[in-house]
Amino acid sequence: MESSPERSSTLHSSSASREKSFSNTNLGRRSAGFFSRTLDMEGEANDKQQQQQHHRLMIAEEEEEEKENHPPLPHQKAKRVASLDIFRGLTVAMMVLVDDAGGEWQMIGHAPWNGCNLADFVMPFFLFIVGMAIALALKRIPNQFVAVKKVITRTIKLIFWGLILQGGYSHAPDKLTYGVDMRRIRWCGILQRIALAYLVVALLEISTKKAQTKDLAPGGWSIFRLYCWQWLAGACVLVVYLSVLYGTYIPDWSYTVHNKDSPDYGKVFTVVCGVRGRLDPPCNAVGYVDREVLGINHMYQHPAWRRSEACTERSPYEGPFRKDAASWCQAPFEPEGLLSSISAILTTIIGVHFGHILIHLKGHSDRLKHWVVMGLSLLVLGFVLHFTNAIPLNKQLYSFSYVCLTAGAAALVFSAFYVLVDILGLHYLFLPLEWIGMNAMLVYVLAAEGIFAGFINGWYYEDPHNTLRSYSGVLLLVFCIGFVFIGSFSYSMSGVLVAHFFKKSVFVSTIAVDLHGIK
Repeated sequence: MESSPERSSTLHSSSASREKSFSNTNLGRRSAGFFSRTLDMEGEANDKQQQQQHHRLMIAEEEEEEKENHPPLPHQKAKRVASLDIFRGLTVAMMVLVDDAGGEWQMIGHAPWNGCNLADFVMPFFLFIVGMAIALALKRIPNQFVAVKKVITRTIKLIFWGLILQGGYSHAPDKLTYGVDMRRIRWCGILQRIALAYLVVALLEISTKKAQTKDLAPGGWSIFRLYCWQWLAGACVLVVYLSVLYGTYIPDWSYTVHNKDSPDYGKVFTVVCGVRGRLDPPCNAVGYVDREVLGINHMYQHPAWRRSEACTERSPYEGPFRKDAASWCQAPFEPEGLLSSISAILTTIIGVHFGHILIHLKGHSDRLKHWVVMGLSLLVLGFVLHFTNAIPLNKQLYSFSYVCLTAGAAALVFSAFYVLVDILGLHYLFLPLEWIGMNAMLVYVLAAEGIFAGFINGWYYEDPHNTLRSYSGVLLLVFCIGFVFIGSFSYSMSGVLVAHFFKKSVFVSTIAVDLHGIK
């Protein structure tokens, strides 16, 4: 039985429809399988990415914990601040100059009492630099215990060397002997004052170290708020100093002249005081505290006040005492005493603040703006306090006006070096000062305290007075281009100063270069 064309066409159409439907079904299944596998792969990738991220976080936490538990290795030294080293080198060179040439021109020597000469800037410059170095150095020591241990160790070293060099043990450079009578050892000195300020301010910095990790809030006063506890401690130091200085009653006191070259050797003098709040040489609280705590025999025996008008007619130069000299002229006085050293802590706190500016502010203009404004403000405040007779400038008392003036000057000098070295790139002009600054302690011991000169003084030919020390300056100057130029006017006062400074600078720079080469 033959099929009709219509039925055949219908069957063919139905078969094609079933094949198309079957094909679409298979395509849908394959598509669903593909998308399913894609989603599975994406999920696996996300899981793997999360695992890797979690692993990285765990490694970062372990590294952070390792940093907290272990100090950095000795060879991992951070880059030094060249302008700070240069400033330190300048201060050491100033010390050498004023110690050896201050007698030639008293404007660069210490003021007899009130006032401020070139030599009076050396100590506060050192303390300001110590403060900046504290902020920069302690930020690299994450472990608090290690930081405290390092601070205490360095403090002990400074005190030890201070007693050796200025306590009377070393007699260099003029004498080749050593030893000190313990009944008259000088307990205070330059390095001891630096040690005290360093210890107090460094421990204060360690206790507020978390502030270095925080960002500054908008506003010019935010950095003061961030380190408010340090400024509060500074305010407490100032209150204690001023309270004792102006509130302590000063009774009459006596002393015995121990200088064998004095015609009054062995005599006992009585100084009449019975006052409170005086800032004159004989009756101030700074000297009274030292006499009571240290003992009058353990104080500096040749204070600068001996060059005052009440003591000598050649004031401000050294000279024989007047016939009517005041009773206190031959008395000891400690210029680095206890109460004045408490005031000196303020200079170091200001230095730490300038170090914080270097850490928190990254732009040159922002740093300079803060440094210069604060430096000028301190400078003006110091002058105002002095010239209004409110608080005189006095290095021996380390008065508050002296703190402000010298800290302001230090701020401006450092800012100038920062511009020249870090901004303008004139680093090469100050390499000798940088070498001195990087070896400041050794140069201070060898040059400023006469240890190296004392060693040279021990070598002589025939006569003990014919020593190599007599020719050391000439030997150094032979290698200098400016030798003839300086010698041509060395008979004038300015020529003597320049020649002496040139010889000493070459001497100190030579030592520093040798030490730098050894490193």
